[in-house]
Amino acid sequence: MTQIQASRVRVGLIVLLFVISAIAFLDRTNISIAGLQMQTSYGIDKQQLGFVFSAFLVGYAVFQVPAGWLAARFGPRAVLACALVWWGVCTAATALVPPQAAHALWLLVAVRFALGLGESVMYPAGNQFLSRWVPAGERGKANGLIFAGVGAGSGITPPLITGIIAWGGWQAAFYVCAVVGLLAGVVWYVLARDTPRDHARVNAAELAHIEATTRPVGHGDSPVMAAIPWGVIFSSRNVWGLFLSYFAFGYVAWIFFSWFYIYLAEARHLDLKSTAIYATLPFLCMTAGCLAGGVINDRLAARRGLYAGRSGLAVVSFILTGIFLVAGVSASSVTVAVVVLAGGAGAVYLSQSSFWAATTDIAGQHTGVVSGLMNMGCQLGGVVTSSLTPWIAERYGWSAAFWAGAVVVMVGALAWVAVNPNRPLFVED
Repeated sequence: MTQIQASRVRVGLIVLLFVISAIAFLDRTNISIAGLQMQTSYGIDKQQLGFVFSAFLVGYAVFQVPAGWLAARFGPRAVLACALVWWGVCTAATALVPPQAAHALWLLVAVRFALGLGESVMYPAGNQFLSRWVPAGERGKANGLIFAGVGAGSGITPPLITGIIAWGGWQAAFYVCAVVGLLAGVVWYVLARDTPRDHARVNAAELAHIEATTRPVGHGDSPVMAAIPWGVIFSSRNVWGLFLSYFAFGYVAWIFFSWFYIYLAEARHLDLKSTAIYATLPFLCMTAGCLAGGVINDRLAARRGLYAGRSGLAVVSFILTGIFLVAGVSASSVTVAVVVLAGGAGAVYLSQSSFWAATTDIAGQHTGVVSGLMNMGCQLGGVVTSSLTPWIAERYGWSAAFWAGAVVVMVGALAWVAVNPNRPLFVED
């Protein structure tokens, strides 16, 4: 009898999540490129621009757990599609705040806060999707690909947004990004389904492969099988280790997302064209780091166990990141500094798949909620660095700002030591 080859619908949908992830970071980092022009238009200084950056992250952070609950309750298909429409509208609204308005700064803060609420859904919903669609042995690679969208989206942002600004002004950059996000929401809703059993193109062989290591959820089944065990979650060493280490991750990552472009212009005195080119390198390294980290993660986990694959890889990546940050900011050559700092960005993203695979390992059907709580830590790290980094840079210099990032990431490495993915939060029936 001829064996039927398994379909690979899950792979196509993971690729689509990679694209949406790239769009998410295009929509959140475009303001760091347009920031110099916005400072002039609105008459605001660097610290006030930092407040605008932080507003996004505050909104993003506070809605992480509700976003995870929504994805679990109503399914990642509809919730993520609605979120894409929401953040597309908010992206356009950023350009609609009139500079002459009496409270223009606070209107910008409100719009970016609302954008953060919408984008908060992206990764909790994506991880809820993976918990239903991806076998345990493939989760590292799947998360690596999805989060490679972070580097890809952020990497295309400097040249793309710089080009659009040169063509139509800084407002045009936000309008273009808004249209892209709205289109992505439509495509996701048309192609995605909440579970493999709901998708007409998933054949029996692929379904059996997926459900060999995942809990089957069929059409009509309740997405939430039991009450959320908040006491277990908040008393878990695993959860708090992930939360604290992801805070450190977010602190370092958002130095690059919010301030690297401005660092190159102010500290390294590069012109607009050179800054746009150099600013892409950290994000290319993030993409490579995500992809490599996902592969290494699954291989280490298969050969040496989940602790080595998830926690061990993350500890090594954090230590490398600290070394790269200190060495890069100390370099006298602009090229050497950018290359080494970019290496730090790539190194920290080696750990990205470890975070999201570990939450799936320990949280089961409550993956969306636990992922959201963990991701809140990352965004709080971003909130702190968005405002603290320019404060340190203005008073003590840019070198001190990157040294601070190195210290934080080393503390994050210690937090990862406490995380053991072999200890699930609870045993599911």
